[in-house]
Amino acid sequence: MTIGRGMGAGVTRLHLHLVSDSTGETLESLVKAGLAQFSGVDAVKHYWPMVRSEGHLDRVLEEVARVPGLILYTLVARSVRERLENRCAALGLPVIAVMDPVIAGLERMLGTRAASRPGGQHRMDAAYFGRIDAIHWTMDHDDGLMPHEWEDADLVLVGVSRSSKTPTSVYLANRGYRVANMPFVPTRPLPPELFELKKPLVVGLTVSVERLSQVRRARMLGENAAQFGANYTDPETIAREVAAARRLFADRGWPAIDVTRRSIEETAAELVNMLSMRGVTGR
Repeated sequence: MTIGRGMGAGVTRLHLHLVSDSTGETLESLVKAGLAQFSGVDAVKHYWPMVRSEGHLDRVLEEVARVPGLILYTLVARSVRERLENRCAALGLPVIAVMDPVIAGLERMLGTRAASRPGGQHRMDAAYFGRIDAIHWTMDHDDGLMPHEWEDADLVLVGVSRSSKTPTSVYLANRGYRVANMPFVPTRPLPPELFELKKPLVVGLTVSVERLSQVRRARMLGENAAQFGANYTDPETIAREVAAARRLFADRGWPAIDVTRRSIEETAAELVNMLSMRGVTGR
């Protein structure tokens, strides 16, 4: 299984999955320092914070299998760690427990065992709890859940299936923004609460037909194909779906971002800029 690929002109794309039982700040800092030692690498970082149960981990691993790469983690729950290690071994993917060498060294020098506290490396200040709140809120309002609470969001993302709504939401939540997201399916009505929002910024995410068809085919290979409709990967159906989404965004006056050639970080950066123009900052 290939986890990196050439992009031309000496550039290699690498997917990095950062799995944490806290906010993931430690992983982000280590990855940033490590990548600084390499040139010609287009690193696409996928953030998976607050992973504290095997059920949550299984949902993360579905995405990891869809977009394979190097997995780095900071997890203390033994059952979750073992499940991650075993699943990554089965997928043939490299996995690194980044804190283990440091903790092992400290245990040897101090002659005592480390306490297994998720996120124990962080000082419990207001900013930390603000990010934790944003992450929990965003995860609770993923994929169209609890629209009656969306007025409390900073941002609501609307887009067709596989337009990176959830990864983008999690990335922004890790920076203190409350984000809800709603899948757009032409045959299903959108919740009326979406059209009554006053405080949150609503942004549409769109993607090219070719890219969307490619991503959906890859998804079907890794999952039970029977759960998808017969036209899930049909280019003509996808073209109508994308066109309908774009009409919706234009009719409602919602800004839209084409994520076809954007990394999650690039999309998030544009969204943060939109929010900042409205005076909205992360917690």
